[in-house]
Amino acid sequence: MDNNTNKISVIEKIGYSLGDLAANLIFQTLMTFLAFFYTDVYKIPPASASAIIFSGGMIGAFFNPIMGAIADRTNTRWGKFRPWILWTAVPFGAMAIFAFSTPNFGPQGKIAYAMITYVLLVLVYSASNLPYSALSGVITGDMAERNSISSYRFVAVMVAQFTIQGLLLPLVLIFGEGDKALGFEKVMTVFAVVGVIFLLITFFTTKERIVPTQDQKSSLKEDLGDLFKNKPWIAMLVLTILVFITLALKGGMYIYYFDNYLDEAALASFLNKVGFIDFIEYLKVSFSGFDWPKDPVTSAFSLFNAGGIIFMIVGIGFSKPLADKFGKRDVFVVALIISTLCVLAFWFFPADKIGVVFISQILHGFFYGITIPLLWAMIADVADYSEWKNNRRATAIIFSAMIFGLKAGLSIGGSLVAGILAGYGYNEQLVTQAPETVNGIKLSVSVFPTITFLASAACLFFYEINKKMEVQIEEDLKSRRN
Repeated sequence: MDNNTNKISVIEKIGYSLGDLAANLIFQTLMTFLAFFYTDVYKIPPASASAIIFSGGMIGAFFNPIMGAIADRTNTRWGKFRPWILWTAVPFGAMAIFAFSTPNFGPQGKIAYAMITYVLLVLVYSASNLPYSALSGVITGDMAERNSISSYRFVAVMVAQFTIQGLLLPLVLIFGEGDKALGFEKVMTVFAVVGVIFLLITFFTTKERIVPTQDQKSSLKEDLGDLFKNKPWIAMLVLTILVFITLALKGGMYIYYFDNYLDEAALASFLNKVGFIDFIEYLKVSFSGFDWPKDPVTSAFSLFNAGGIIFMIVGIGFSKPLADKFGKRDVFVVALIISTLCVLAFWFFPADKIGVVFISQILHGFFYGITIPLLWAMIADVADYSEWKNNRRATAIIFSAMIFGLKAGLSIGGSLVAGILAGYGYNEQLVTQAPETVNGIKLSVSVFPTITFLASAACLFFYEINKKMEVQIEEDLKSRRN
């Protein structure tokens, strides 16, 4: 293998990270607003929305191993993974627009349209994002540089997450002039165009350096056999599924938590106390034409998400130095457990105690932010572990299993949002939901995600790549490649 593992330029790190920003403008929208879009905007019944999200997402999930095998066997002058970023950029943008459009069909027509567009979107997402993720494993073999690339990448993820969770709903109301359906279509069109441009920048600014030797050949059966003998890979697969179930469940349910549980008058009072209302009024005076929704729920929800994301970015800044000193696995476990306790606290908050809701979100954001770059860096380490053990490298199929976990988790978690709402009797036509419905919403942002987060942390007790083994693997592979 090519052992060109020199330091990576800042330009290349930024260029690579823009690909994740592009993907997450769509992915974060799916994770946070898809159930809300289907039930409250497109008026699909919650049970049907749950079925669409689960079945459509699982189709995309099972496509990932196929895509991984294809990518590992792709050979072009641009490499194995970069060309897929180029080929899928425009289709990905187009499908994002279609998936968040609302053609005026009948009830069954809406369900069919939502199912078809969602399946196509997740298939194109796999064809783009799997090679993109695998690319991080072949840009460099230097694990410290890999940690650095992951940090750049996930700062970009946080920018996308801030944009979606903090600004999407206000932008939808502003662009649509109160019409959420029109607003979603216009905003997603803008995001799609930006995403296509960023994916092209990623293609042109990155380079694949870890290249298998010409005599390395393996069958798909051998690659799969290597996977199922790889205990760290199994641990990371289960962890990834559980983490994304958690993120999709609580992330998709927060809007219902603000809409149906928290006291609207208390939200308005909190916004006034923290100076948010004065800040918006200042912007209106300072910038002609600036508009912002007057609804306190929309403003508080945006500020809540923004606060968490800002502190996630701060947490990301601590991730690399902590991982370099203590190892990725140990830092991941500790940070995830602390962030989980902050999630559990939501069960105990009264509807009018808005300040503690925001404080808990900020603390959760900080500690969870530490784990964000580590997840994908650890998966790249699993690819190195597999090569170290088996003398064969199959980067994309290892990443494909993790993207499978991501898609499966997103599908299960997203369908749980709509399924729990249906199970607890949610009715989008009601101004005030029944007490048992509200109780289900509270459980879904506190107790339920606590269970899955703690199960995720438990998986890492089966992940044997500690700091000492990281160093040994890196040194041994450098020696072999030389």
